[in-house]
Amino acid sequence: MSYLVFARKWRPQNFEEIIGQDHIVATLKNAISSKRLAHAYLFSGPRGVGKTSTARILAKALNCQKDISVNPCNECSTCKEISQGRNLDVLEIDGASNRGIDEIRQLRENVKFSPSAGRYKIYIIDEVHMLTPEAFNALLKTLEEPPEHVKFIFATTQPHKVIPTIISRCQRFDFRRIPILKIVERLKEIVKSEHIDIEEKVLISIAKASDGSLRDAESILDQLISYSADKISLKEINSLLGLIEQDVLFEFSKLVIDSDSFSLIRLLDTLVSSGKDLSQVLDNLIEHFRNLMIAHISDAKALTSLVDLPQEFIEAIAKQSRQLTREKILEILQTLIEVKDLGKRINSLRIPLEVAIIKLAYNANQTKINSPLKEELKDKKNPSGESIIKTIPAVIKNERGSFSISDKKEEINPLKSVDDKPILDINIINSVWKDCLTEISKKKMSVATYLADCLLEKCEKNVVTFSLPKSADFHREFLDRKDNRELVENTLEKLLQVKIRLAFVISNREPKNEAQDAFVKSILETFKGRVI
Repeated sequence: MSYLVFARKWRPQNFEEIIGQDHIVATLKNAISSKRLAHAYLFSGPRGVGKTSTARILAKALNCQKDISVNPCNECSTCKEISQGRNLDVLEIDGASNRGIDEIRQLRENVKFSPSAGRYKIYIIDEVHMLTPEAFNALLKTLEEPPEHVKFIFATTQPHKVIPTIISRCQRFDFRRIPILKIVERLKEIVKSEHIDIEEKVLISIAKASDGSLRDAESILDQLISYSADKISLKEINSLLGLIEQDVLFEFSKLVIDSDSFSLIRLLDTLVSSGKDLSQVLDNLIEHFRNLMIAHISDAKALTSLVDLPQEFIEAIAKQSRQLTREKILEILQTLIEVKDLGKRINSLRIPLEVAIIKLAYNANQTKINSPLKEELKDKKNPSGESIIKTIPAVIKNERGSFSISDKKEEINPLKSVDDKPILDINIINSVWKDCLTEISKKKMSVATYLADCLLEKCEKNVVTFSLPKSADFHREFLDRKDNRELVENTLEKLLQVKIRLAFVISNREPKNEAQDAFVKSILETFKGRVI
């Protein structure tokens, strides 16, 4: 007998074998038991989660020679033929190959004929979203009022492409991605039955790589067995699939906590040298710090349900999350996500990732501190019991470069003249602009990147106008979004102690290379360098 791949050999043959779709199984079994069967079903969801298998099992339940039952016998000729895809009354149609109006017209003619042996004639149309609009419309009438002996089961990975008039005539079931631990359980059953020596950590890596698809996980396992006939190790699967070990992710976050920049760069270089895809590395890092964030805000019970990993890893995540502040974890996530976004616009992901992780390590244990004078005086009191920091003289540099001193208790606003009119001008904005970009880059790198190509045009009545190069309409719209504009305004207001409003306009100047300039600036700041 020819070799049968695991995805086919271990295909579910009854409702109990369907993994991770309990809500659908329960509904279908109740419908069969109560004989409240719809004439059309739409099964939607990601690939490899059981849509077509469930359709076949439903067909067996309806046409089993013994009886209509939630437990088809799988022994009669009808059940065996349906399992093998060769039953004359259960027709499996590929929507991608039979998508035209002529094929649907032929289907409409065939539904008139009674089933040859079973109770129902059942049409299973896979990837139904591939049908043309004309084919969908030709199917509508038949789908709305089919003969009593006909059932339709549609399967699709893209339900949004199925026209609403078709969906409205079906009972829709949304299949979910299968949790990692359920996939691992199924793989354990397979390797035990197949007498394969394999570590549990390998099965976890396979499940993670499958992205919620049991069929993909079974295919990967098949490939691994071909790759290594003897004992399969974690090293082999990571080499074959380019995966990142969980231990490496913990080591990465530990080095960030320890502010060990050199070891971080060396770790990244090791991953690159071993053939890892940097895009995959970045995705794994984002997922890891996401788990740390969840651990920071959840109790033990909630963490187990929200992080789809074995208990030993969950405990390690909970422990490591306590070594970072919530703000720091969010900053790391924001930075990594922005690197991913930036990587889409340049040819290399390595440089921005290196710069990002060095910044994260450099700032890992840094806290926001006040000026030395404020630190020294913050706990001291004046004779009246008031904090002395409120009464220290304010030394203010005015726009002519001289200094003035005030002994007033209230806060001094350096941008208000004697008659309380703002004296904000371009020079004052320029004096704090570098600090402003630095603060913004810590919170949202993409905003800082676009701002780096802005030119300060004018200040009128505290309205600050920046210009962008021509053909930069997208950049202007991005910066003018409420959340981005408020980030810049709030940062400037904090530095200048005056209310600011921003305006972004398009000029006639040629654009610069925004990504390159942002990287040069970021590298200069990180390594305290200068342009020669």
